[in-house]
Amino acid sequence: MLSYQEILIRLLLAALLGSVVGLDRERLERGAGLRTHMLVAVGAALFMLVSAFGFADVLGHQNVVLDPSRVAAQVVSGIGFLGAGTIILRKEIVHGLTTAASLWAVAAIGLATGGGLYLAAVAATFVVLFILLAIKPVERHLFLNRRPRTLTLTIERKDFTLSSLESAIRSADLHMESIVFRPSDSPTTEIIQLTVDRVTPDKVAALIDDLRGMQGVREIRKDSE
Repeated sequence: MLSYQEILIRLLLAALLGSVVGLDRERLERGAGLRTHMLVAVGAALFMLVSAFGFADVLGHQNVVLDPSRVAAQVVSGIGFLGAGTIILRKEIVHGLTTAASLWAVAAIGLATGGGLYLAAVAATFVVLFILLAIKPVERHLFLNRRPRTLTLTIERKDFTLSSLESAIRSADLHMESIVFRPSDSPTTEIIQLTVDRVTPDKVAALIDDLRGMQGVREIRKDSE
């Protein structure tokens, strides 16, 4: 049986390692942030502790066999319900998969910590953090033309025409994925949220230049990536 000090160390280390990953998700204002990742890591570590050491009093009895891996396997499959809650389908685009994967990884880190595999837990934490922080800019650069971009336009209703907008999109060699019209504070203006794909920086810049010279366009805002 572990000492109380060792149990406390494992639970606190699980919370610390979970917080390292959770800070990145919290920074990006994802659905599962700092506290969620800490709770998952601590919970997984406690499950492992209970599985490995919580039934010591019944060991030695006839026909009693302990298999700590069974609880770990249940954690691996059971964490899926929490990860599914962070996944959102919006306009045929799936959001939240990375956060769901980070929760799954944090559960594994918690299991490793609860099992006393400190080096594996710490190393996995930094590998996960590297993937979340360092790989994202590389991914964005390599697959930039696969990511839709949204432009928000403020237009004058009487001067703006949809045909001129479609013409500008074709000129920039872009494809209009969706267009949403929203009312504005002024009765003479309207807000358009335009989403385009086949995106590269040059194409977006060309489209914005065309829109700036278009009659009826008062303001253009490029949403953050």
